[in-house]
Amino acid sequence: MTLKQKIISKQAIVGIIGLGYVGLPLAIEFVNAGYKVIGFDVNEKKIDSLLHGQSYVLDVQSDIVKKYVDEGKLIPTTDFSKISEVDTLSICVPTPLRKTKDPDISYIVNAVNEIKKYFHKDLLIVLESTTYPGTTEELVQKEIESMGYKVGEDFYLCFSPERVDPGNKKYNTKNTPKVIGGVTKKCLELAYLLYSSAIDTVIPVSSTKVAEMVKLLENTFRAVNIGLVNELAMMCDRMGIDIWEVVDAAATKPFGFMPFYPGPGIGGHCIPLDPQYLSWKAKTYDFYNKFIELASDINGNMPRYVVTKVSEVLNRYKKCINGSKILLLGMAYKKDIDDIRESPSLEIYRMLKEQGAILDYNDPYAVEFMDEKGNIVKSFELNYKTLSIYDCVILCTDHSCYDYEKIVEEARVIIDARNAFKGFIDKKYIKLGSPIYDGDTGIYDYIKEIAVAKERIDKK
Repeated sequence: MTLKQKIISKQAIVGIIGLGYVGLPLAIEFVNAGYKVIGFDVNEKKIDSLLHGQSYVLDVQSDIVKKYVDEGKLIPTTDFSKISEVDTLSICVPTPLRKTKDPDISYIVNAVNEIKKYFHKDLLIVLESTTYPGTTEELVQKEIESMGYKVGEDFYLCFSPERVDPGNKKYNTKNTPKVIGGVTKKCLELAYLLYSSAIDTVIPVSSTKVAEMVKLLENTFRAVNIGLVNELAMMCDRMGIDIWEVVDAAATKPFGFMPFYPGPGIGGHCIPLDPQYLSWKAKTYDFYNKFIELASDINGNMPRYVVTKVSEVLNRYKKCINGSKILLLGMAYKKDIDDIRESPSLEIYRMLKEQGAILDYNDPYAVEFMDEKGNIVKSFELNYKTLSIYDCVILCTDHSCYDYEKIVEEARVIIDARNAFKGFIDKKYIKLGSPIYDGDTGIYDYIKEIAVAKERIDKK
């Protein structure tokens, strides 16, 4: 039976290397589509968790994992020799940056080395790890062909960038369009056939390089626009203008504008890193991305801007950071998830600690993290009634579970980096990119009256 026939009949065994935020949801979708899936990971704790029916990814329910593992439809393992049993392999391993901001492709290299050990003909390989244009050909195709096999004939190779947005309730692995580029027509045909059987919409492109570039463009677009609005937030702060109100008003334009909002910095695996991959690759062609570098500088300095704002606010109360008791709310890089990778909250915590602050943090999702000295820092249990013991409360991540009304009632000073207390106006409340309350709420009250009246008309 040919590989094409196996895919069509759902008799193909799907392999996935890397069972993290990308690989595990993808594995579940392939099982949902009717395939048997073997999932590979070097992390024994993850594999043991899955074998016991426990999911460590918020977007994947434990009962689903348990059901599929018990039924033998999902086989988690650290035994890479089982690569010899699969018909397709999706590589979903991390691609971080080194401290020098060079791409760390060691995880891809390690995955390819395992594939080479147990390689067999007619294997479809799809690289999903975000990386620079040319990686699929340079690191995968070249290595397999060095063994005497020819792409498009003996094996098939594609690139399909992951588009996972952790915590997104509307878009998930299945209903997010999937871009795929193949080295040859046959490669693209087989990958399209496989992925379109599990994903609602698959977008074919002409090459792996195009597919690789798609992912970098998407996140560079976000990074640059976030950098722009972060710079405007700092400017509006000096000018006494509320950047959040400006953006919301501009967003009412039905064409030619897309709203981006400021914050304490950017985090996660993609947006802070992907533009650096593109910038690094461009330099090998003697091309220098000024927009990317500038946006990276602005976004990277936002945690410092937050700390500076904390210092200014405490100074109004004749206090300094050194010795002040401060509570950080939210350590994850965005709301309602547990991912702290590249989170700006970590940098804010580090800088405040260096300046002598007495710190607690709370995050119901990210319950602990390791600081720069290797110490485990645990989330402090949040008691709204004791918020007044803190000189300052900093809202870094706007988790939905926080009771913002109670925070307003009990906290002495609030610094909001996410506009989570939207509509609240008080001298003890300061948000990034906004003027400090001056005591006159008349204009704000009038605007609220108009909004309420409009809402009543809309309901009719």
